[in-house]
Parts: sequence; structure tokens; C-alpha cells
Amino acid sequence: MSTPNSPMSTPNSPTNPAVLYPLQPDHPELVAPFAALVQRTGARRLWLCQSFKAETHQVMAYLAGMGHNVPLGTSVTLLPLRHPYEAALQARSLALLTGEPVVAGYGIGNPGFVAGLTGSPYASPRTAVHDYLTSVRALLDGERVEHEGPYHWLHGGLLPLGHSRVEIGAGVLRPGMARTAGAVADVAITWMTPPRYIEGVLAPALAEGAAGRQGAADGPLRPRIATAVHVAVARPGRDPRRIALAAAGEHLKAPHYAAMLSRAGVAVDPHDPAASAAALLDHRVVVTGSPREIAEALAGYRAAGVDEVMLNPAGVLLTEGVPAAVTDLEEIVAACREHAPA
Repeated sequence: MSTPNSPMSTPNSPTNPAVLYPLQPDHPELVAPFAALVQRTGARRLWLCQSFKAETHQVMAYLAGMGHNVPLGTSVTLLPLRHPYEAALQARSLALLTGEPVVAGYGIGNPGFVAGLTGSPYASPRTAVHDYLTSVRALLDGERVEHEGPYHWLHGGLLPLGHSRVEIGAGVLRPGMARTAGAVADVAITWMTPPRYIEGVLAPALAEGAAGRQGAADGPLRPRIATAVHVAVARPGRDPRRIALAAAGEHLKAPHYAAMLSRAGVAVDPHDPAASAAALLDHRVVVTGSPREIAEALAGYRAAGVDEVMLNPAGVLLTEGVPAAVTDLEEIVAACREHAPA
């Protein structure tokens, strides 16, 4: 259950950031300091990524067994690893075990990974995501699903069981997938997406995809946007460019991330690490400074349409370890609270 004496009285406030553990843990106890941080500070949620070491859902269940009952999110687990029925069952189980809301986020993975598990890449990744999320949402809503499509087959429903709210999320990087997420997701989950790109490209595409949905009385219900933002507090002896490359270097090698950043006006080049690091810092893809300065920069993300900021401490975690990353996060969460409008 929620911690009763949490210093955050409004955990779902847009100014209240979430915390992301960005690595694949060898053991759940490596994640426990971050879960404890969420409990202690009242941060909005603990997010974990797909892990091929200790499996993500089992890590979260382990943390709940340790007493860390906090809101959770997956950013993201991969479609080809589990059938939609199993996905819905796993997400519902986390909501039941924690008594807290869950965001179950899903992504397709790269084509080679999909082919290695299913025999061939998805001919239409957007159709695969659309059908998958539609089935998972219906199952969690207590409906029986009758679906015979190119990417999964399902006739059945979950046994009735009360549980906390589960939102369904889709990993979104480009406008096409944003339109798909707009049609079927509760949450659009983005990584390394600069504020201008969110505001000018992704948010309009999400709204376009949501145009046919039934939602709020005053118009279509656009999915919430949850964005992972690399953060690092400026401290004596820290090299922000080294931290930026440690945080984002692997993503810069991926063509789809490089293409997105280029479209957003962020000039990155895997062959020029120094220039790439400078670009990431200049465009606030990696946010550094004092905790207050970071909180002010994150307000720019919210102004661009982000509903939930995930604080990603990957650069500090990889270069300095868990205690340094947790200290940074604690100070940033406190600064966001102090920076919140009255």
C-alpha cells in the first residue's frame, strides 16, 4: 500500500517525477535501493526495463515481497516474449501483489530479435502492437477476447479478480507508432525524446491516433505521455560529457534513435563522441546541473506535453554506482517538489 507519511501528498501530480532503474539486474536486491527511494520520497512510480537477467516481473514481485509496495511500470517489455494472455496475467498479478497501480508497457524489439523468436520479423509492427495492446486491455477489463490475427490467436478471458488499476503502454519513438498508441494505449512511453520533438511530432500524432476513441466529454482521450529523461546532478569532479555518453552511448548506435534525434535537431554522430555528448547536453536529452536547475529543465518537458517524467540515472549509475545514483535521484525528487507551482 502507499506509504501513509509520504512527503508527496499528490503522487499523480505531473510535477512529481517517477524513478527508472535502467539496467538489467543480476538480482532483485540491486533494485531494492531504488524501490526504497520511491517509498521514502513519494516519487510517482518505479519503472524497470526489459531484463534478460533477472526477469522484470519476477524482480518486481520480489520487491513487493520485501515490503516495497510501490506503483510500478515496465518500460518496456517485449511483445514476442509472451502471449497477450500471459502479459495480462503478469500485469494483473503485479497490481494484485502490490495493491498499487501498474503501467504495463510493451514494445516490439528489433527485427532480428523478433525473427529469432517467431521465425520472421513483424511485417507490420504497428499492426502487431495494435492487436496485442487491444487484447491485453480487453482481458484486463474483464472481457472475453475472440481474436484470430497474423500475430496472435486468442479465444478466452481471465478469471474474475479484483486488483488495482493497470494501464497499458506502448513504446513510442516515431509518429507512426504514436498514431497506433493514440488509438489503443493508455500511456505512450518515450526514451531520449527532446521536448520539441514531443510537442511538435509525437503529441500531435498521438492526438491524431486518438481521434476515433471514446474518452473525455470534451474530446478524444489522448494517451498520457511518460518520458525517460537522463539526469545527473553537477558535482565537483564529474565530467558531464562522460556521463552523457555512458548514459546514451549505446542508443546512439541504434539507427532508429539516431534518426529520431536527427529529426529533432540533435546532431549526433557515433564516430564523434565529443560532439554527440555536447549535442545531448545542449538539447536537454541528458539534463545536468543543480537539482533545482534539473527540476526547471524537467518543467520544460511537462510544458511540451509530458505527463510523467521518468528520472533515468544511467550515466551516474554506470560510472559511480548505486549510492551516487540514489543520492542524485533523491535530491532531484526533492527539488521537483519544491519547484512545483503552488
